[in-house]
Amino acid sequence: MKGLFITFEGNEGSGKSTQVPLLVEKLREWGHTVKVFREPGGTPIGEEIRHTLKHSLSNAAMTSEAELLLMNASRAQLVREVIRPALARGEIIVCDRFYDSTTAYQGYGRQLDLLTVKHVIDLAVGDTRPDLTLFLKVPQAVSEERLRSRQSTMPFLRDRMEEADRAFFERVTKGYDAIAAEHPDRIKVIHAVGTIEEIQSAIWRVAAPLAATRVS
Repeated sequence: MKGLFITFEGNEGSGKSTQVPLLVEKLREWGHTVKVFREPGGTPIGEEIRHTLKHSLSNAAMTSEAELLLMNASRAQLVREVIRPALARGEIIVCDRFYDSTTAYQGYGRQLDLLTVKHVIDLAVGDTRPDLTLFLKVPQAVSEERLRSRQSTMPFLRDRMEEADRAFFERVTKGYDAIAAEHPDRIKVIHAVGTIEEIQSAIWRVAAPLAATRVS
């Protein structure tokens, strides 16, 4: 049986890093074999690209086009090295970000041509597409406050993506809204401003029916 591919999306501070492991734990309690990844990254090559994109001290001059291509180079490696083999074994994949992030951040945020972005994504992923995408949505003001809090607690970890201005993140948020409206069957919007437990329950109500169709 084909596996199940679940992705998490959301703007900064949406709570993905909290909710991803909670969903993984629940799926494993049900007896599923689950692999969890993050983007960019997930493979040795992808983690090197992640460092270049986000943390390198030499990335200040990176162009939007280079960012787009690097993101998808990491994704192409992840899809072929680990995601496709795992799905073929009937496993569940949970990924913190996938190609919707590229459409939102590099397409809407960086304002690259959306058709060009789509072509690059198509090359990277082929027919490997999520079965379910959980879009954790928080208001812009909440996103900004959580981002400031995260930066104050981890000042030693520079992230080039987080250095963009407010207008950039506002475009990203609008991009996610547009993507979710275009793909309502796949993308489920989770309003992520409640307690951790409330958000976890909302996610599980959406994920559980799909997980129940997969026999480990």
